[in-house]
Amino acid sequence: MSEVNKCIPKIDGMGLILGKPAYTDDVAPYNALIIKVLRSPYSFAEIKSINTDKAKNISGVECVLTYKDVPRNAVTRAGQGYPEPSPHDKFVLDKYVRYIGDEVAVVAAVNEKIAQEAIELIEVEYNVLEPVLDFEKAENHSSIIHPESEAHQMFEIGYNPSKNLAAQYNMEVGKVEDILNNSDVVVKQRYYTQAQAHCALEAHSSTAFIDYQGRLNIISSTQTPFHVRRIISEALSIPISKVHVIKPRIGGGYGGKQAIHGELIAAAVTLKTNKPSKLIYTRNEVFESTYSRHLMRFDIIIGADKKGNIKAIDVELLSDTGAYGEHALTVFMVAGSKTLPMYNKVEAVRFGGKTVYTNHTPAGAFRGYGAIQGNFALESTIDMLAEKLNMSGVEIRRQNMIREGQTSPIFKIMGEGTEGIEMNVDSCKLDYCLDRVLDLIKWDKKYPNKNMADGKVRGVGMAIAMQGSGIPYIDMAAAVLKLNDGGFFNLLIGATDLGTGSDTILAQIAAEALGVTVDKIIVYSSDTDTTPFDTGAYASSTTYISGHAVRKTAEKMKKLIEEEGARRFKVSNEMVQFNGTDVVTKDGTQRVSLKDLSNQLYYNHDQKQLIASSSYVGKKSPPPFMAGAVEVEVDRETGKVEVLDYSAVVDCGTTINPNLARIQVEGAIVQGIGMTLYEDVKYHSNGKLITNNFINYKIPTRKEINNIRVEFADSFEPSGPYGAKSVGEIGIDTPPAAIANAIYNAVGVRLTSLPITPEKVLIALKSKEKVEKENENPQ
Repeated sequence: MSEVNKCIPKIDGMGLILGKPAYTDDVAPYNALIIKVLRSPYSFAEIKSINTDKAKNISGVECVLTYKDVPRNAVTRAGQGYPEPSPHDKFVLDKYVRYIGDEVAVVAAVNEKIAQEAIELIEVEYNVLEPVLDFEKAENHSSIIHPESEAHQMFEIGYNPSKNLAAQYNMEVGKVEDILNNSDVVVKQRYYTQAQAHCALEAHSSTAFIDYQGRLNIISSTQTPFHVRRIISEALSIPISKVHVIKPRIGGGYGGKQAIHGELIAAAVTLKTNKPSKLIYTRNEVFESTYSRHLMRFDIIIGADKKGNIKAIDVELLSDTGAYGEHALTVFMVAGSKTLPMYNKVEAVRFGGKTVYTNHTPAGAFRGYGAIQGNFALESTIDMLAEKLNMSGVEIRRQNMIREGQTSPIFKIMGEGTEGIEMNVDSCKLDYCLDRVLDLIKWDKKYPNKNMADGKVRGVGMAIAMQGSGIPYIDMAAAVLKLNDGGFFNLLIGATDLGTGSDTILAQIAAEALGVTVDKIIVYSSDTDTTPFDTGAYASSTTYISGHAVRKTAEKMKKLIEEEGARRFKVSNEMVQFNGTDVVTKDGTQRVSLKDLSNQLYYNHDQKQLIASSSYVGKKSPPPFMAGAVEVEVDRETGKVEVLDYSAVVDCGTTINPNLARIQVEGAIVQGIGMTLYEDVKYHSNGKLITNNFINYKIPTRKEINNIRVEFADSFEPSGPYGAKSVGEIGIDTPPAAIANAIYNAVGVRLTSLPITPEKVLIALKSKEKVEKENENPQ
């Protein structure tokens, strides 16, 4: 391959480095009204009265909106296909506020100072209600968070808002209870994973204006422009043909921009005033009023025989979706569907539980999407099982993990919101990944631990993971290629580049199929008017799904070029080939350059425009696999844990661009380390988010991240474009379990709740010492 599997620089990289205008706030209309939002000071309340007269009377205020001024259409903000598996439980504005930070009223003014002044003059009387702040007590709580009659569900998922249930699901293969009862060894454990903030550098941003055709235009830092268009149309009762959404460059998304946030408000203001408007979230608003990761509780039981053959796995999950039900079902299901198939030799498996509403900041999509939470619980318990069997964690994984050519019943039973599909794993180099990562970390020399001269202890731990590549029979992408005079191409794609480099990746795929160099491909993406449909950047789908659409389109274009060459040479199509620069007859007697052919097509003879288009819907979701191994150092006196070395080996099929793939995995590992050791979402007893800024919410910096090594297995996925699978999410999954396992191997304490803070480690160490002393000196 000439253009694929090459480390080509990102096509937008230099422009962004030079600070060229690219992001939503850069390209917003210069005269846009500035929007500010009055947000709820209460976790749960009903608005009894709201007086906006003083705010409206300020000079420079153009618009004040409350729930009385906007359509009352229940929607879901989750951009995840249609019909959506998430409950329709959100309004543009509502008389109920369901968390501190929820929208109460909107002001649009000629500048920020006036807008903020007007916000402070709005008078609101609330009927304060008892909030639901403990997700373990949410079901059947006396406070019903969503009493509204308009809320509804398009999927049959156990949606029961009267009990504060956003979703519930249960499945079982085999007879779990019987097999557990007959297992030689059984381990049980409860785990907690916390909410996590996305921390993208660019805040959520959107701007709106009415064009000369009377159409509503939205420019937004969104991962899902086509979903945004549909949801705005539905929420504001305007024809979808009147809505145009453009996605410029994005300064990070990680799933937090998969949903619609400020776009609805900006659209409502512009429709009301007929003037441009923009809403740029403050950092506090990003933390308090967008999304976090779902907080979860796992109860897991694993049974095995004496030889280490895993016989049954039982997982019960409780998930906190916060005030609204975006992704309530799908994140829940992925916690099982992207973890349980790894151990496909079990005789029985059960997975089920509930997702509840609380009066917390809403939870939503986040890289890893449930799999990281499920992996922490499963891979920690696998190590516990191994210890009970007097086996190593490495040995028990080798014995039980899925391998190439195998399948799992989970693939068919569990999808994302619906049933999945039967699927054989045609590419799986997990065995190689496991062996290689142990070599990288020097496992045999370091396992299980090593005492240091300063009293600290080093230990190693590991975990394996799998993810997916799009959602079968749901995710669809299309592409258009246009040949221009001069012999270069426009690639039009609906796919959304989040900074991941997908524009570059897809240009490489197009160039490879055409046989041209990447500089001949000019990419334009994510514009609902001018680019073809794409479901958006989520579910690790872009390289696999959008890549296939681009490949098919480029192959069509190549045939069109060869047909025009054959017509010019007056020979059959089979006698002509395009080599990337020239169209030639196979006998070598006739030749025309692509530049000359395109100029003739458009200016001289038998003029016509060459355009090719194709689309692709995934029929399977081939999993990427990863093995991660870590060396940590634990300070027994303070409980501080330092990650010294993190090694990862990934099977993502063909790496279309190895450098970009490596950066994706490295960044995901850092996010996983952050969730494991540093990131701790904290609420006040009244429901106020305390960690609503980067002073209080800690993420790892370069000082906390030491050595990270990423390698890729030599793998080829037959169903993927040029053998590729996804790579965007897989890197985040292993750090929680791998680090927890390493801490246990170092100092003998099992941490089962995230984040693993020094306080938790120290308390566990003191408790262990106390137990040891009591055992030494029984009363």
